[in-house]
Amino acid sequence: MPDKPLIMLAAGGTGGHLFPAEALGVALMKRGVRVRLMTDSRALRYGGMFTRDMMDVVPSETVRGRTPWALARTGTLLAAGGAMSLALLLRRKPKAVVGFGGYPTLPPLIAAKLLGIPTAIHDSNAVLGRANRLLSTRVSAIATSLPGVLDRDPALAGKTTVTGTPMRPAILAAAVVPYVPPDAEGPLRLLVVGGSQGARVMADIVPGAIERLEPALWRRISLVQQVRDEDMARVRAIYDRLKIEAELAPFFTDLPARLAATHLVVSRSGAGTVAELGAIGRPSILVPLPGAIDQDQHANAGVLEKAGGAIRIPQTEFTPDRLAAEISALAADPARLTAMSTGARTVGKLDAAERLADLMVKVAGI
Repeated sequence: MPDKPLIMLAAGGTGGHLFPAEALGVALMKRGVRVRLMTDSRALRYGGMFTRDMMDVVPSETVRGRTPWALARTGTLLAAGGAMSLALLLRRKPKAVVGFGGYPTLPPLIAAKLLGIPTAIHDSNAVLGRANRLLSTRVSAIATSLPGVLDRDPALAGKTTVTGTPMRPAILAAAVVPYVPPDAEGPLRLLVVGGSQGARVMADIVPGAIERLEPALWRRISLVQQVRDEDMARVRAIYDRLKIEAELAPFFTDLPARLAATHLVVSRSGAGTVAELGAIGRPSILVPLPGAIDQDQHANAGVLEKAGGAIRIPQTEFTPDRLAAEISALAADPARLTAMSTGARTVGKLDAAERLADLMVKVAGI
């Protein structure tokens, strides 16, 4: 209804940004608050609650590279996005705008600041992303998924609330499933995911690691692995030769249910992945994406490792021999897997969407 208060959600067009925005949107709508999403064109391919008529697509993609042309093109896109954001916010008249990271959040949040609309940002990582760092001094409130993110900056820490990462309904449903460790002679269910930037290294390393396991373990393994199309044939050939029960696909639409059903996860350590592992409570071997300016995945994996829920392996040490040794040791120690599951759960916050909704209602003054 038009008379209901509106909160605008701004997010980059990737799952790591969109899924928490969707979870907050669900929580706010249950409270009688209208929501709209300001995002870039990538978000159009995602499903979920944000139908096309609930989105405002703002030109804000960045151009890769540091050449003068790339920087000029990026600046032009962001300026166009800023102008469109000003017009949209003047027309929509939201009570607040909240950003979830990614450069597409810059135009809406800066426009809201210029118009005097209350603003907030949410960051799922153990360190603030670049866009959120740029916005952090300008917004009314900051929400983080993990504690201690801004402890070294008193000015920012004073307006920071630890909410956790809002979880999609499918994750909350999976979180209800208890962890049951593998029997000594029963199936060992492995889930291998790499994220949008990391599936290649899993295709390069995991099959060789499985090959190095004892043949008795081959018969126990039930493997689900994300594999890019271009890597599918070579990965499938190895598992077929070893007679490994393996389901391979470039993408799994039912990943939360698969997380709940697994004994051990091998994965990158993006913020969304770490939050979901914590919420569902599954043991993991995490390989942070190397080369990131912020080293955010390294820090994210460290949070689960410190809690006893994960083994963090730098990519330089992620070899078939190392991975085989870790899998063999965990397969032989179900009690350790159970302890890791318990440790992972201490990181998860299942009420994060409600916590963030509480904060946004306060920021919006509704």
